[in-house]
Amino acid sequence: MTKNLAHISEHIIVLFLSAAIALSIPHMFSVLAKNLLSFWTFIENEKMFLVSLEICTAITLIISFNYLRQGWEARKLARLATSIGLVSKSSLRGFLGQKPTNKLKIAQGVAGDIMIIGSTGLRTFTTPEGELHHAVQNCRKAKIMLLNPLEEGAITRAKSIPDPEITPEVIRDQIMESITFLKELKAGQKNIRLKLYSDIPLLKLAILGDHAFLRHYHVGLNVRKMPEYVFNSESIHGGLYLPLYRYFLSRWNDPDIPEYDLDTDELVLRDKAGREIRREQVEWSGRSYKEEVGIS
Repeated sequence: MTKNLAHISEHIIVLFLSAAIALSIPHMFSVLAKNLLSFWTFIENEKMFLVSLEICTAITLIISFNYLRQGWEARKLARLATSIGLVSKSSLRGFLGQKPTNKLKIAQGVAGDIMIIGSTGLRTFTTPEGELHHAVQNCRKAKIMLLNPLEEGAITRAKSIPDPEITPEVIRDQIMESITFLKELKAGQKNIRLKLYSDIPLLKLAILGDHAFLRHYHVGLNVRKMPEYVFNSESIHGGLYLPLYRYFLSRWNDPDIPEYDLDTDELVLRDKAGREIRREQVEWSGRSYKEEVGIS
């Protein structure tokens, strides 16, 4: 009974308020009209005021239209980014802290599969400060592609960087250091596979779980200075994550790119069906390039 009375009272109050508002509207408009006419009579002969009012109105309209146009363009870009699976770094930062992509890489790499295409791998996963160091150490399985240190691609990459400290010998030593690191992981029963490609590096790509991390190698610049893009597979049709995933597989399955046997220090060449054709012993394994060529 009490609830019914309260419900009826609410309806009565709303009814009275509606009636009061409806009855007051004509009076409000009348007052506004009289005040507006009085105000306009006062200012219609004030030319400076009219000019100022026109300028302010024009500026307000310009700002409003620009804001609306920028908002529309921002929404279109946001829809495009969502459609290709591009992950906003601002959202990652709010969820994962000051270095969002590095923490995301660690989280995605634990007990998961990792696929990496890089140049030397030294600052990527070999050194403890590397962004993928912990991910590679804690992954379930890793497929890694690095430059062949004795092929033209490594030499060309070194010469393209203006830093005088970056030489073909330094590049080769860094790759060999990464190979030594991977050999230690393999010796600890970690499922690690390595391939060495001979062409000039194009993309630095790391695929961890349902995220792909992408940078590109630019002539004359350290790849760490290039912007990094993060894609996930949650967008419609997988966005750009799927093409990047397929790109890695096409490179990995290329019969012209030999696999480095971390147990025997041999390059393993296979045919298109994946059958082993022959092996080539690698003489520089476990030694620096300087030691190999006899430089003290």
